[in-house]
Amino acid sequence: MGMFSAKRWAGAAALAASVLGGAEAASAAASPWWRAEHGAVRLVAASDTVGAGAAVSAGLHFRMNPGWKIYWRSPGDAGFPPRPDWTGSANLAAAELRWPAPERFSVLGLETLGYAEEVVLPVAAALREPGAALALRARVPYLTCSEICVPYEARLVLHLPAGDGAATGEAGLIDAWSARVPAADGARAGLRVVEAAAVGGPATAAVEIRLASAERLTAPDVYVEGPEGWSFAAPETRIAPDGRTAWMRVAAFPPGGRADTLAGREIRLTARDGARAVERTLAPGAAPEAPPRGGPEGGGRGLAAILLLAVLGGAILNLMPCVLPVLSLKLLSVVGHGGSGLREIRAGFLASAAGIGASFLVLGTGAAALRLAGEGVGWGIQFQQPAFLVFMAALVALFAANLFGLFEIGLPGAVFDTAAKAGGGSGVGGHFAAGAFAALLATPCTAPFLGTAVGFALSRGVAEIYAVFAALGAGLALPYLAVAAFPRLAAAMPKPGPWMVVLRRLLGVALAATAVWLLSVLAVQTGAWRAVGIGAALAVMAGAVGFRRRAGPGVLAVPAAAAALAFGLALWPAGAARQAAGAEDGWVRFDPARLAAEVAAGQAVLVDVTADWCITCQVNKALVLDAEPVSLRLAAPGVVAMRADWTRPDAEIARYLRSFGRYGIPFNAVYGPGAPEGVALPEILTARAVTEALDRAAPAPGQSHLELRLHSSPLEFSPPPWKGGGREGG
Repeated sequence: MGMFSAKRWAGAAALAASVLGGAEAASAAASPWWRAEHGAVRLVAASDTVGAGAAVSAGLHFRMNPGWKIYWRSPGDAGFPPRPDWTGSANLAAAELRWPAPERFSVLGLETLGYAEEVVLPVAAALREPGAALALRARVPYLTCSEICVPYEARLVLHLPAGDGAATGEAGLIDAWSARVPAADGARAGLRVVEAAAVGGPATAAVEIRLASAERLTAPDVYVEGPEGWSFAAPETRIAPDGRTAWMRVAAFPPGGRADTLAGREIRLTARDGARAVERTLAPGAAPEAPPRGGPEGGGRGLAAILLLAVLGGAILNLMPCVLPVLSLKLLSVVGHGGSGLREIRAGFLASAAGIGASFLVLGTGAAALRLAGEGVGWGIQFQQPAFLVFMAALVALFAANLFGLFEIGLPGAVFDTAAKAGGGSGVGGHFAAGAFAALLATPCTAPFLGTAVGFALSRGVAEIYAVFAALGAGLALPYLAVAAFPRLAAAMPKPGPWMVVLRRLLGVALAATAVWLLSVLAVQTGAWRAVGIGAALAVMAGAVGFRRRAGPGVLAVPAAAAALAFGLALWPAGAARQAAGAEDGWVRFDPARLAAEVAAGQAVLVDVTADWCITCQVNKALVLDAEPVSLRLAAPGVVAMRADWTRPDAEIARYLRSFGRYGIPFNAVYGPGAPEGVALPEILTARAVTEALDRAAPAPGQSHLELRLHSSPLEFSPPPWKGGGREGG
């Protein structure tokens, strides 16, 4: 919002004075226009005399220049609405301002509500003395915005003498805009807010709303007004097959980013579909009824399409870089069956597929539990937990030790026994465990279609989460199921012999490298020295297991103590580990406020959400982002490279991902004057995709930059914590 110069204020004051001078003598059904640089406003009345009634129908008539807007009573993430002050009016008991249903404006991920080009805000002017003359005097501060925001204060005067109150031409204008005011009676509008529920936990509050319509819905929207300081996102909408019922989920953000809930607290809902609008005030109660299974948006056919995407995403996951850490397990699953009977081969591969499915059901259970508890959840977030990293590093270290020949027999204890069998690939239980652990190690990758499927699941209910995760497991298990269906593929492999010793050693090196990689991720979260200590403890554990037969059963205390030490170090409060990515190699640290400010200043911004545990992210970085021509483009003037590091849990980054309907990484988006809301890029980056998005977002030669000006108190506003502090005119 811009600050006027003294010269501009003087000019505006002179203009207002001239308008007021003419307005004092006005006695028609409309005051003179109060004109400003970006629009005009006047008072209108339905008649040019008062009439015999107890109230007069009037209105504030705004006209804005093309591309400019003013704000609704609840402006959203930015702005403020007109607030008329009627001090000085004669024979006025009260003036009730009414609000037609607004439009939604989405800029840079910010949601604002208001009116573009023209609006009449109806006013019901109650009289102190019915039938006597009325003099309306209004001082109207308001904000009008385009690429910049400019505050004005109009001064309006309208005299209505006593008379018969016959309608004039302004009556139709007021009536037309009064018809757009949301109805309190849903039957009159043919649209009804049936119920609403406060869902999610304190950290992920949301409102779920069910609408019913007398006719087929076209583009339903809902505006939520809650307790002071709360903000609300645009709704996610599902429409039933008959088009007459809609389920809408609106993310809610409490003031200051604190954990809070809307349960039992009064909110006002304004639902709109085209010209129809209805309003209802209620306290969110029980969860709304679930959508029918045949619905196109997540029921029947919609869910079937998502499940197909999940199967495809899981299958493609076999081709992603994540296959490298589990390559040894997959190869051993094949070569270990060389020369075996077909029945044995089929059982082994079915067991591996079952292990993969079991792992994904465990992941789905964890996701559903976190979702019900209101915690942030996403694909691969288990790698943000030090204890999980230590657990996986310990298992991989045992697999590697087994492949190096440090032990060849099962060990007492369920975990060690399962790990040994998985590493050796013998027995149905071993194949099951190998599949389960391979699935867990594959989760740092995101494949095409996988992000869409996971995003759908995590934004819905428990049933959808289990269905999608089961489909992902089925997709990842497709190669195992294919061999189980055609076991001669594995039977054709050479029989086990001396050649397998060399292969086992090579694959052991691959698994040892995987353990080192897991510890390097752990170092980011807990500090390098702690990761080194945990690595040493795991080495002692693997060595003690290898010397078990020589030293006797008593040596089992050594690996147990080493494992306990490793987990103790992992769970001990972390010290000074590396924080989120900052300014390095030309990249700046992710900051929503800076993102908005850079775009408002005309810059193109590439946001890279990454993590050290995300293998696909590292491949994108090495092959695309840090390579020419993208690296040269990111270093050029007018382009800002911004990196969000999700190696450790970060609520702000999680909220940013959810704003795009994403729950996993890698995620990249490009912003700029040509793409202020952001262009999401595919999970697997290409240089062409990045440069084309930057070309679309960057200003064309000679194009003027957007200008951002913030007005000081009392018109200032605070940005919600999950969105940028900069504003582009709301």
